[in-house]
Amino acid sequence: MTHVDPTPPTSLVHPAGDRRGAHRRRVLRAAGTGAVAVLGLAAGVTGSAAAAQPAGAPGAAASTTVSPAGHAFTATLSGKATFKAGSVTVTCSTSTSSGQVPAAPGNQNASGPVSSSTTPATYGSCTTSMPGVSATVSTSGTWGVSMQNGTPVTAGLTIPSGGFVLKTSGLASCTVTAAPTSAATVNGSWTNGAPSTLAFTNAVVPVKVVGGFGCPTSATTSTFNATYRVSDTTDPASQITVTG
Repeated sequence: MTHVDPTPPTSLVHPAGDRRGAHRRRVLRAAGTGAVAVLGLAAGVTGSAAAAQPAGAPGAAASTTVSPAGHAFTATLSGKATFKAGSVTVTCSTSTSSGQVPAAPGNQNASGPVSSSTTPATYGSCTTSMPGVSATVSTSGTWGVSMQNGTPVTAGLTIPSGGFVLKTSGLASCTVTAAPTSAATVNGSWTNGAPSTLAFTNAVVPVKVVGGFGCPTSATTSTFNATYRVSDTTDPASQITVTG
């Protein structure tokens, strides 16, 4: 992530000997750091318009089957999602999305991934590690997920252009838009289980930042870490699985 020096130019502060100037410098430094922290939240967007194929090993893709065909599922955050920029962390305690496995034969692909659309991922109960900066997240559009069988099984989560917008208030008023110019796909890993899980580790998403002083407007990417439990809501006794 691009580093942004939150220290204002000397023309914006009083001389060092002026107590009011020293106080103002401290406030502006806090504002800049808080904005950089919140920037990490945009990767929660990594969250996904028409799903794209996740990155994998070179060569022909393996066959993929997602089961059970036609079953609905819900992805629920396990633990917390963290978004980190430098030494500052943003944490969200809730996040969900839902979708449906394609009906047969669309749940099978002889030489590539199986894709389906999902609802926009929601993010709530988000806090920053810096005082005086709060954040709200809005999502929109059709997101998507694609599963590719392999070792490991990979997953691509795609967000439509402008489908994730984070706004901060307080010491820094910034707007962070993920996938600002076109749909963007973030790569993760899938593990079959009861329930199966979808994990994102240091996932990268393109962002655009606009705002006033303290906003890291030169930053173009952010990172995201989270694990989701994926449950079969059509038949809770079944599991959503990815095989060959």
